[in-house]
Amino acid sequence: MNNRGPIIRMSSSGTHHAGGIGCCCFRCCTCIHVEFFKSLPGIIKICETVISGLIQSLLINYGLRYSSTIGSAFEGSLTTASACFLTSALLLTCYTISEKSYKLIKSSLFEVMFNSLACFLYLSSSSYLAFATKLFLMTEYYLRPGFDVYPAMTAAYILSGVVGVLHGADAYLSFVHYKTGR
Repeated sequence: MNNRGPIIRMSSSGTHHAGGIGCCCFRCCTCIHVEFFKSLPGIIKICETVISGLIQSLLINYGLRYSSTIGSAFEGSLTTASACFLTSALLLTCYTISEKSYKLIKSSLFEVMFNSLACFLYLSSSSYLAFATKLFLMTEYYLRPGFDVYPAMTAAYILSGVVGVLHGADAYLSFVHYKTGR
């Protein structure tokens, strides 16, 4: 006969109690959810935000002067990059500051819908910008030395394809999280 009694294990509902940055023998900035940065959704969200900002910067710094030449492909890419950058940056900030926000938003339908829409918009604007760049800017690039808009727009549509795939992966992970409720 075993006289030890029941074993009670306490499980934490999250990692926020261990949040912040460890400095010597104490923790500072405990409002920061550092564990999020170490997770796969955190790494994906950081990459989405950084790449979206880079695309927006390329489009504004190099493509704005030639927006009339490129046409609506430029406008669609800039709108997509701006909207997705703002939303991803806002979500990243919320997830960084509050683990509770991360759990509530990630388990809602918002993340699934946003990432699915962002995936579609990035992939479609990437292909349209690639078509317009090749059609309208490639000949000028080979004829005029120092024509730097063609490489910048090429980088913009390639990065748009990459971040579109990232949003697709994030949509899948969000859907799995939504279905399991964890």
